[in-house]
Amino acid sequence: MKISTTSAIAAVPEQRQNDAPSKPPSSLAARAFAVQQAFTRLPGDVHSLRAIANAAGLDDATTHRILQTGVSDGVFEQVSRGRYRLGTGTARAGVQAMAHSPGAASTHGVLERLHQATGGLALLYVLAPFGGAKRLCTDYVIGDMDPAEVGMSAADVVSVSRSLRTGASGRVILAYLPQTIQDLVLAEEVPPTAGPGVIRDNDALAATLDEIRQLGFGVGRQECMPGWDSVAAPVLWHDSIMGAVLLLKRSSEMPADLRPLIYHTRKAAEYISELTARPLPAAM
Repeated sequence: MKISTTSAIAAVPEQRQNDAPSKPPSSLAARAFAVQQAFTRLPGDVHSLRAIANAAGLDDATTHRILQTGVSDGVFEQVSRGRYRLGTGTARAGVQAMAHSPGAASTHGVLERLHQATGGLALLYVLAPFGGAKRLCTDYVIGDMDPAEVGMSAADVVSVSRSLRTGASGRVILAYLPQTIQDLVLAEEVPPTAGPGVIRDNDALAATLDEIRQLGFGVGRQECMPGWDSVAAPVLWHDSIMGAVLLLKRSSEMPADLRPLIYHTRKAAEYISELTARPLPAAM
């Protein structure tokens, strides 16, 4: 399934998150970070010493010493003989880093301006990895519309709208995640209450992820709900995906030329990305 986009939008460089190091890291610190990053390149959550060493570009002995040092500090956990996973120390570091992300007061104003500029529903989704890679709506601006008019039940909110394989915002977030996580999401079932435009074929869905990375946005046609189309753009912290700005409009109100909607959605996402990387108050 080909998602309609426009070549008028500048492309963004495709990430290379899954590439192994081209040469062994030289310093001790670089080797330690290489071992930690190896876990993001490997499928699943628990890995053998040999697999970690290969992914890090190091020998087994060096990798073992780094892992054992990390186990004592909580960075890694040894779950059985010669098998490891990332530890709670890594999660604590991530939580501490994300705690300084922009607050709701600053992002809400961005969504209000997006709503005013387009007349659509403006929503902010963030990546919620707990319980599997999902998305979570943390803020929205829908004007004077009753939420029931959107047509989503409570069950939909915790199923369709959380899945990363449905909707423009889900696919935009998915496009910037490591291949190992993409594979897990693609293995999930399509939510049964998804809209008629949901992309069920994994090869077709994967092709849209490539296009999203190239163009910097995604377009959805009734993927989550009948009668609603969408435009989404990524919220990035440097090169790491944090979430997506989503613009929803009724299918009957979507213009033939999507460029103005794409422009405003991307500008909103870029501004929130700037706040994420440098949370300073500034005018949009």
